[in-house]
Amino acid sequence: MSWTPDGYVAVVTLNNFQMYRHIMSPGWTLGWTWARREVIWSAVGAQATEQGDCSRFKGNIPHSCKRNPTFVDLLPGVPYNQQFTNCCKVGVLGAWGQDPSAAVSTFQLSVGSAGTSNRTVRLPRNFTLLGPGPGYTCVTWNVTCTYSQILARKYPSCCVSLSSFYNDTVVPCPPCTCGCQTKDNCVKGDSKILSMVGVNTPKKDNKPLLQCTRHMCPVRVHWHVQHNYKDYWRVKVSTTNFNYRMNYTLWTLVVQHPNLNNVTQVFSFDYKPLVPYESINDTGMFYGLKFFNDQLMEAGPFGNVQSEMLLRKDKNTFTLKEGWAFPRKVYFNGDECQLPPPDAYPFLPNSAYQNLLSFSTFISLFIFFLIAVW
Repeated sequence: MSWTPDGYVAVVTLNNFQMYRHIMSPGWTLGWTWARREVIWSAVGAQATEQGDCSRFKGNIPHSCKRNPTFVDLLPGVPYNQQFTNCCKVGVLGAWGQDPSAAVSTFQLSVGSAGTSNRTVRLPRNFTLLGPGPGYTCVTWNVTCTYSQILARKYPSCCVSLSSFYNDTVVPCPPCTCGCQTKDNCVKGDSKILSMVGVNTPKKDNKPLLQCTRHMCPVRVHWHVQHNYKDYWRVKVSTTNFNYRMNYTLWTLVVQHPNLNNVTQVFSFDYKPLVPYESINDTGMFYGLKFFNDQLMEAGPFGNVQSEMLLRKDKNTFTLKEGWAFPRKVYFNGDECQLPPPDAYPFLPNSAYQNLLSFSTFISLFIFFLIAVW
């Protein structure tokens, strides 16, 4: 932004251009490596996590002397002289597709022991971003950090279960979908741990405390084909949190299905849906629906949200055969959820078409009774 006697003033801006993934609490951590022996005299709107060795300075002590500093956002409500534009949100960045104004964070640095012109200044390198966990790879000095679900974690973080009114089979998430490494430390529904003070308090390492399930996923999305009418069909979507130490704020759910361009009405118990969108990938055109919500509570009686969709049929494509009515992809907070194998999907009995309309309501209620018990 400007030059100083021994360096410059810089503004660092983080833009989250991910459509469906936001950076949630405890927020982002941004790091880099200096090209020389630069120091940071002061910071506004963020702070260094370590000061480093500043023993060579006797009078005015820099904010940070680390060769590879890391910075975090400030808390809301800090004094005005420590605030900067778009700062002080605990490092939380909204998803661009949800709220672009909440998808930016900015802070200012005064850098010393550095070049004082475009010819002598040296830009930092080796940028790192935690958001709040791993998964981001940063390239170029005008830093673009791309997210990889594979780098972030070995296993999926969510799974999908399926059911339908025309088949009494509830297809669960496969066993150990999200890894069973935490199976020995999971919590049963009647455990005394749940009555302990602080059981819902997140840990610094974000280690989950999961409810014991066969899939051991923090989040499960259930897709139920509920009714089949002459010109419409209805789906119910339920999202359940199994992590006692995490409630999700401003979370997103994205579903891809070829008929989601014809969503006629959404009966929203908890979700706040946006309009359908189109996307093109290597398998052709897909339509999706993005659900945005303020909060998904931690595991327990309130850790579940639901919504129903009424979709107009496309007579050229609609069918209940071969699993067509189930989603092609599901994403929670930008992470792709594991679907059951296609050969496990609820199948349509041969006699179903003759009895479909008259039988659907009874079976639908019966299936959801089974899900509630399960």
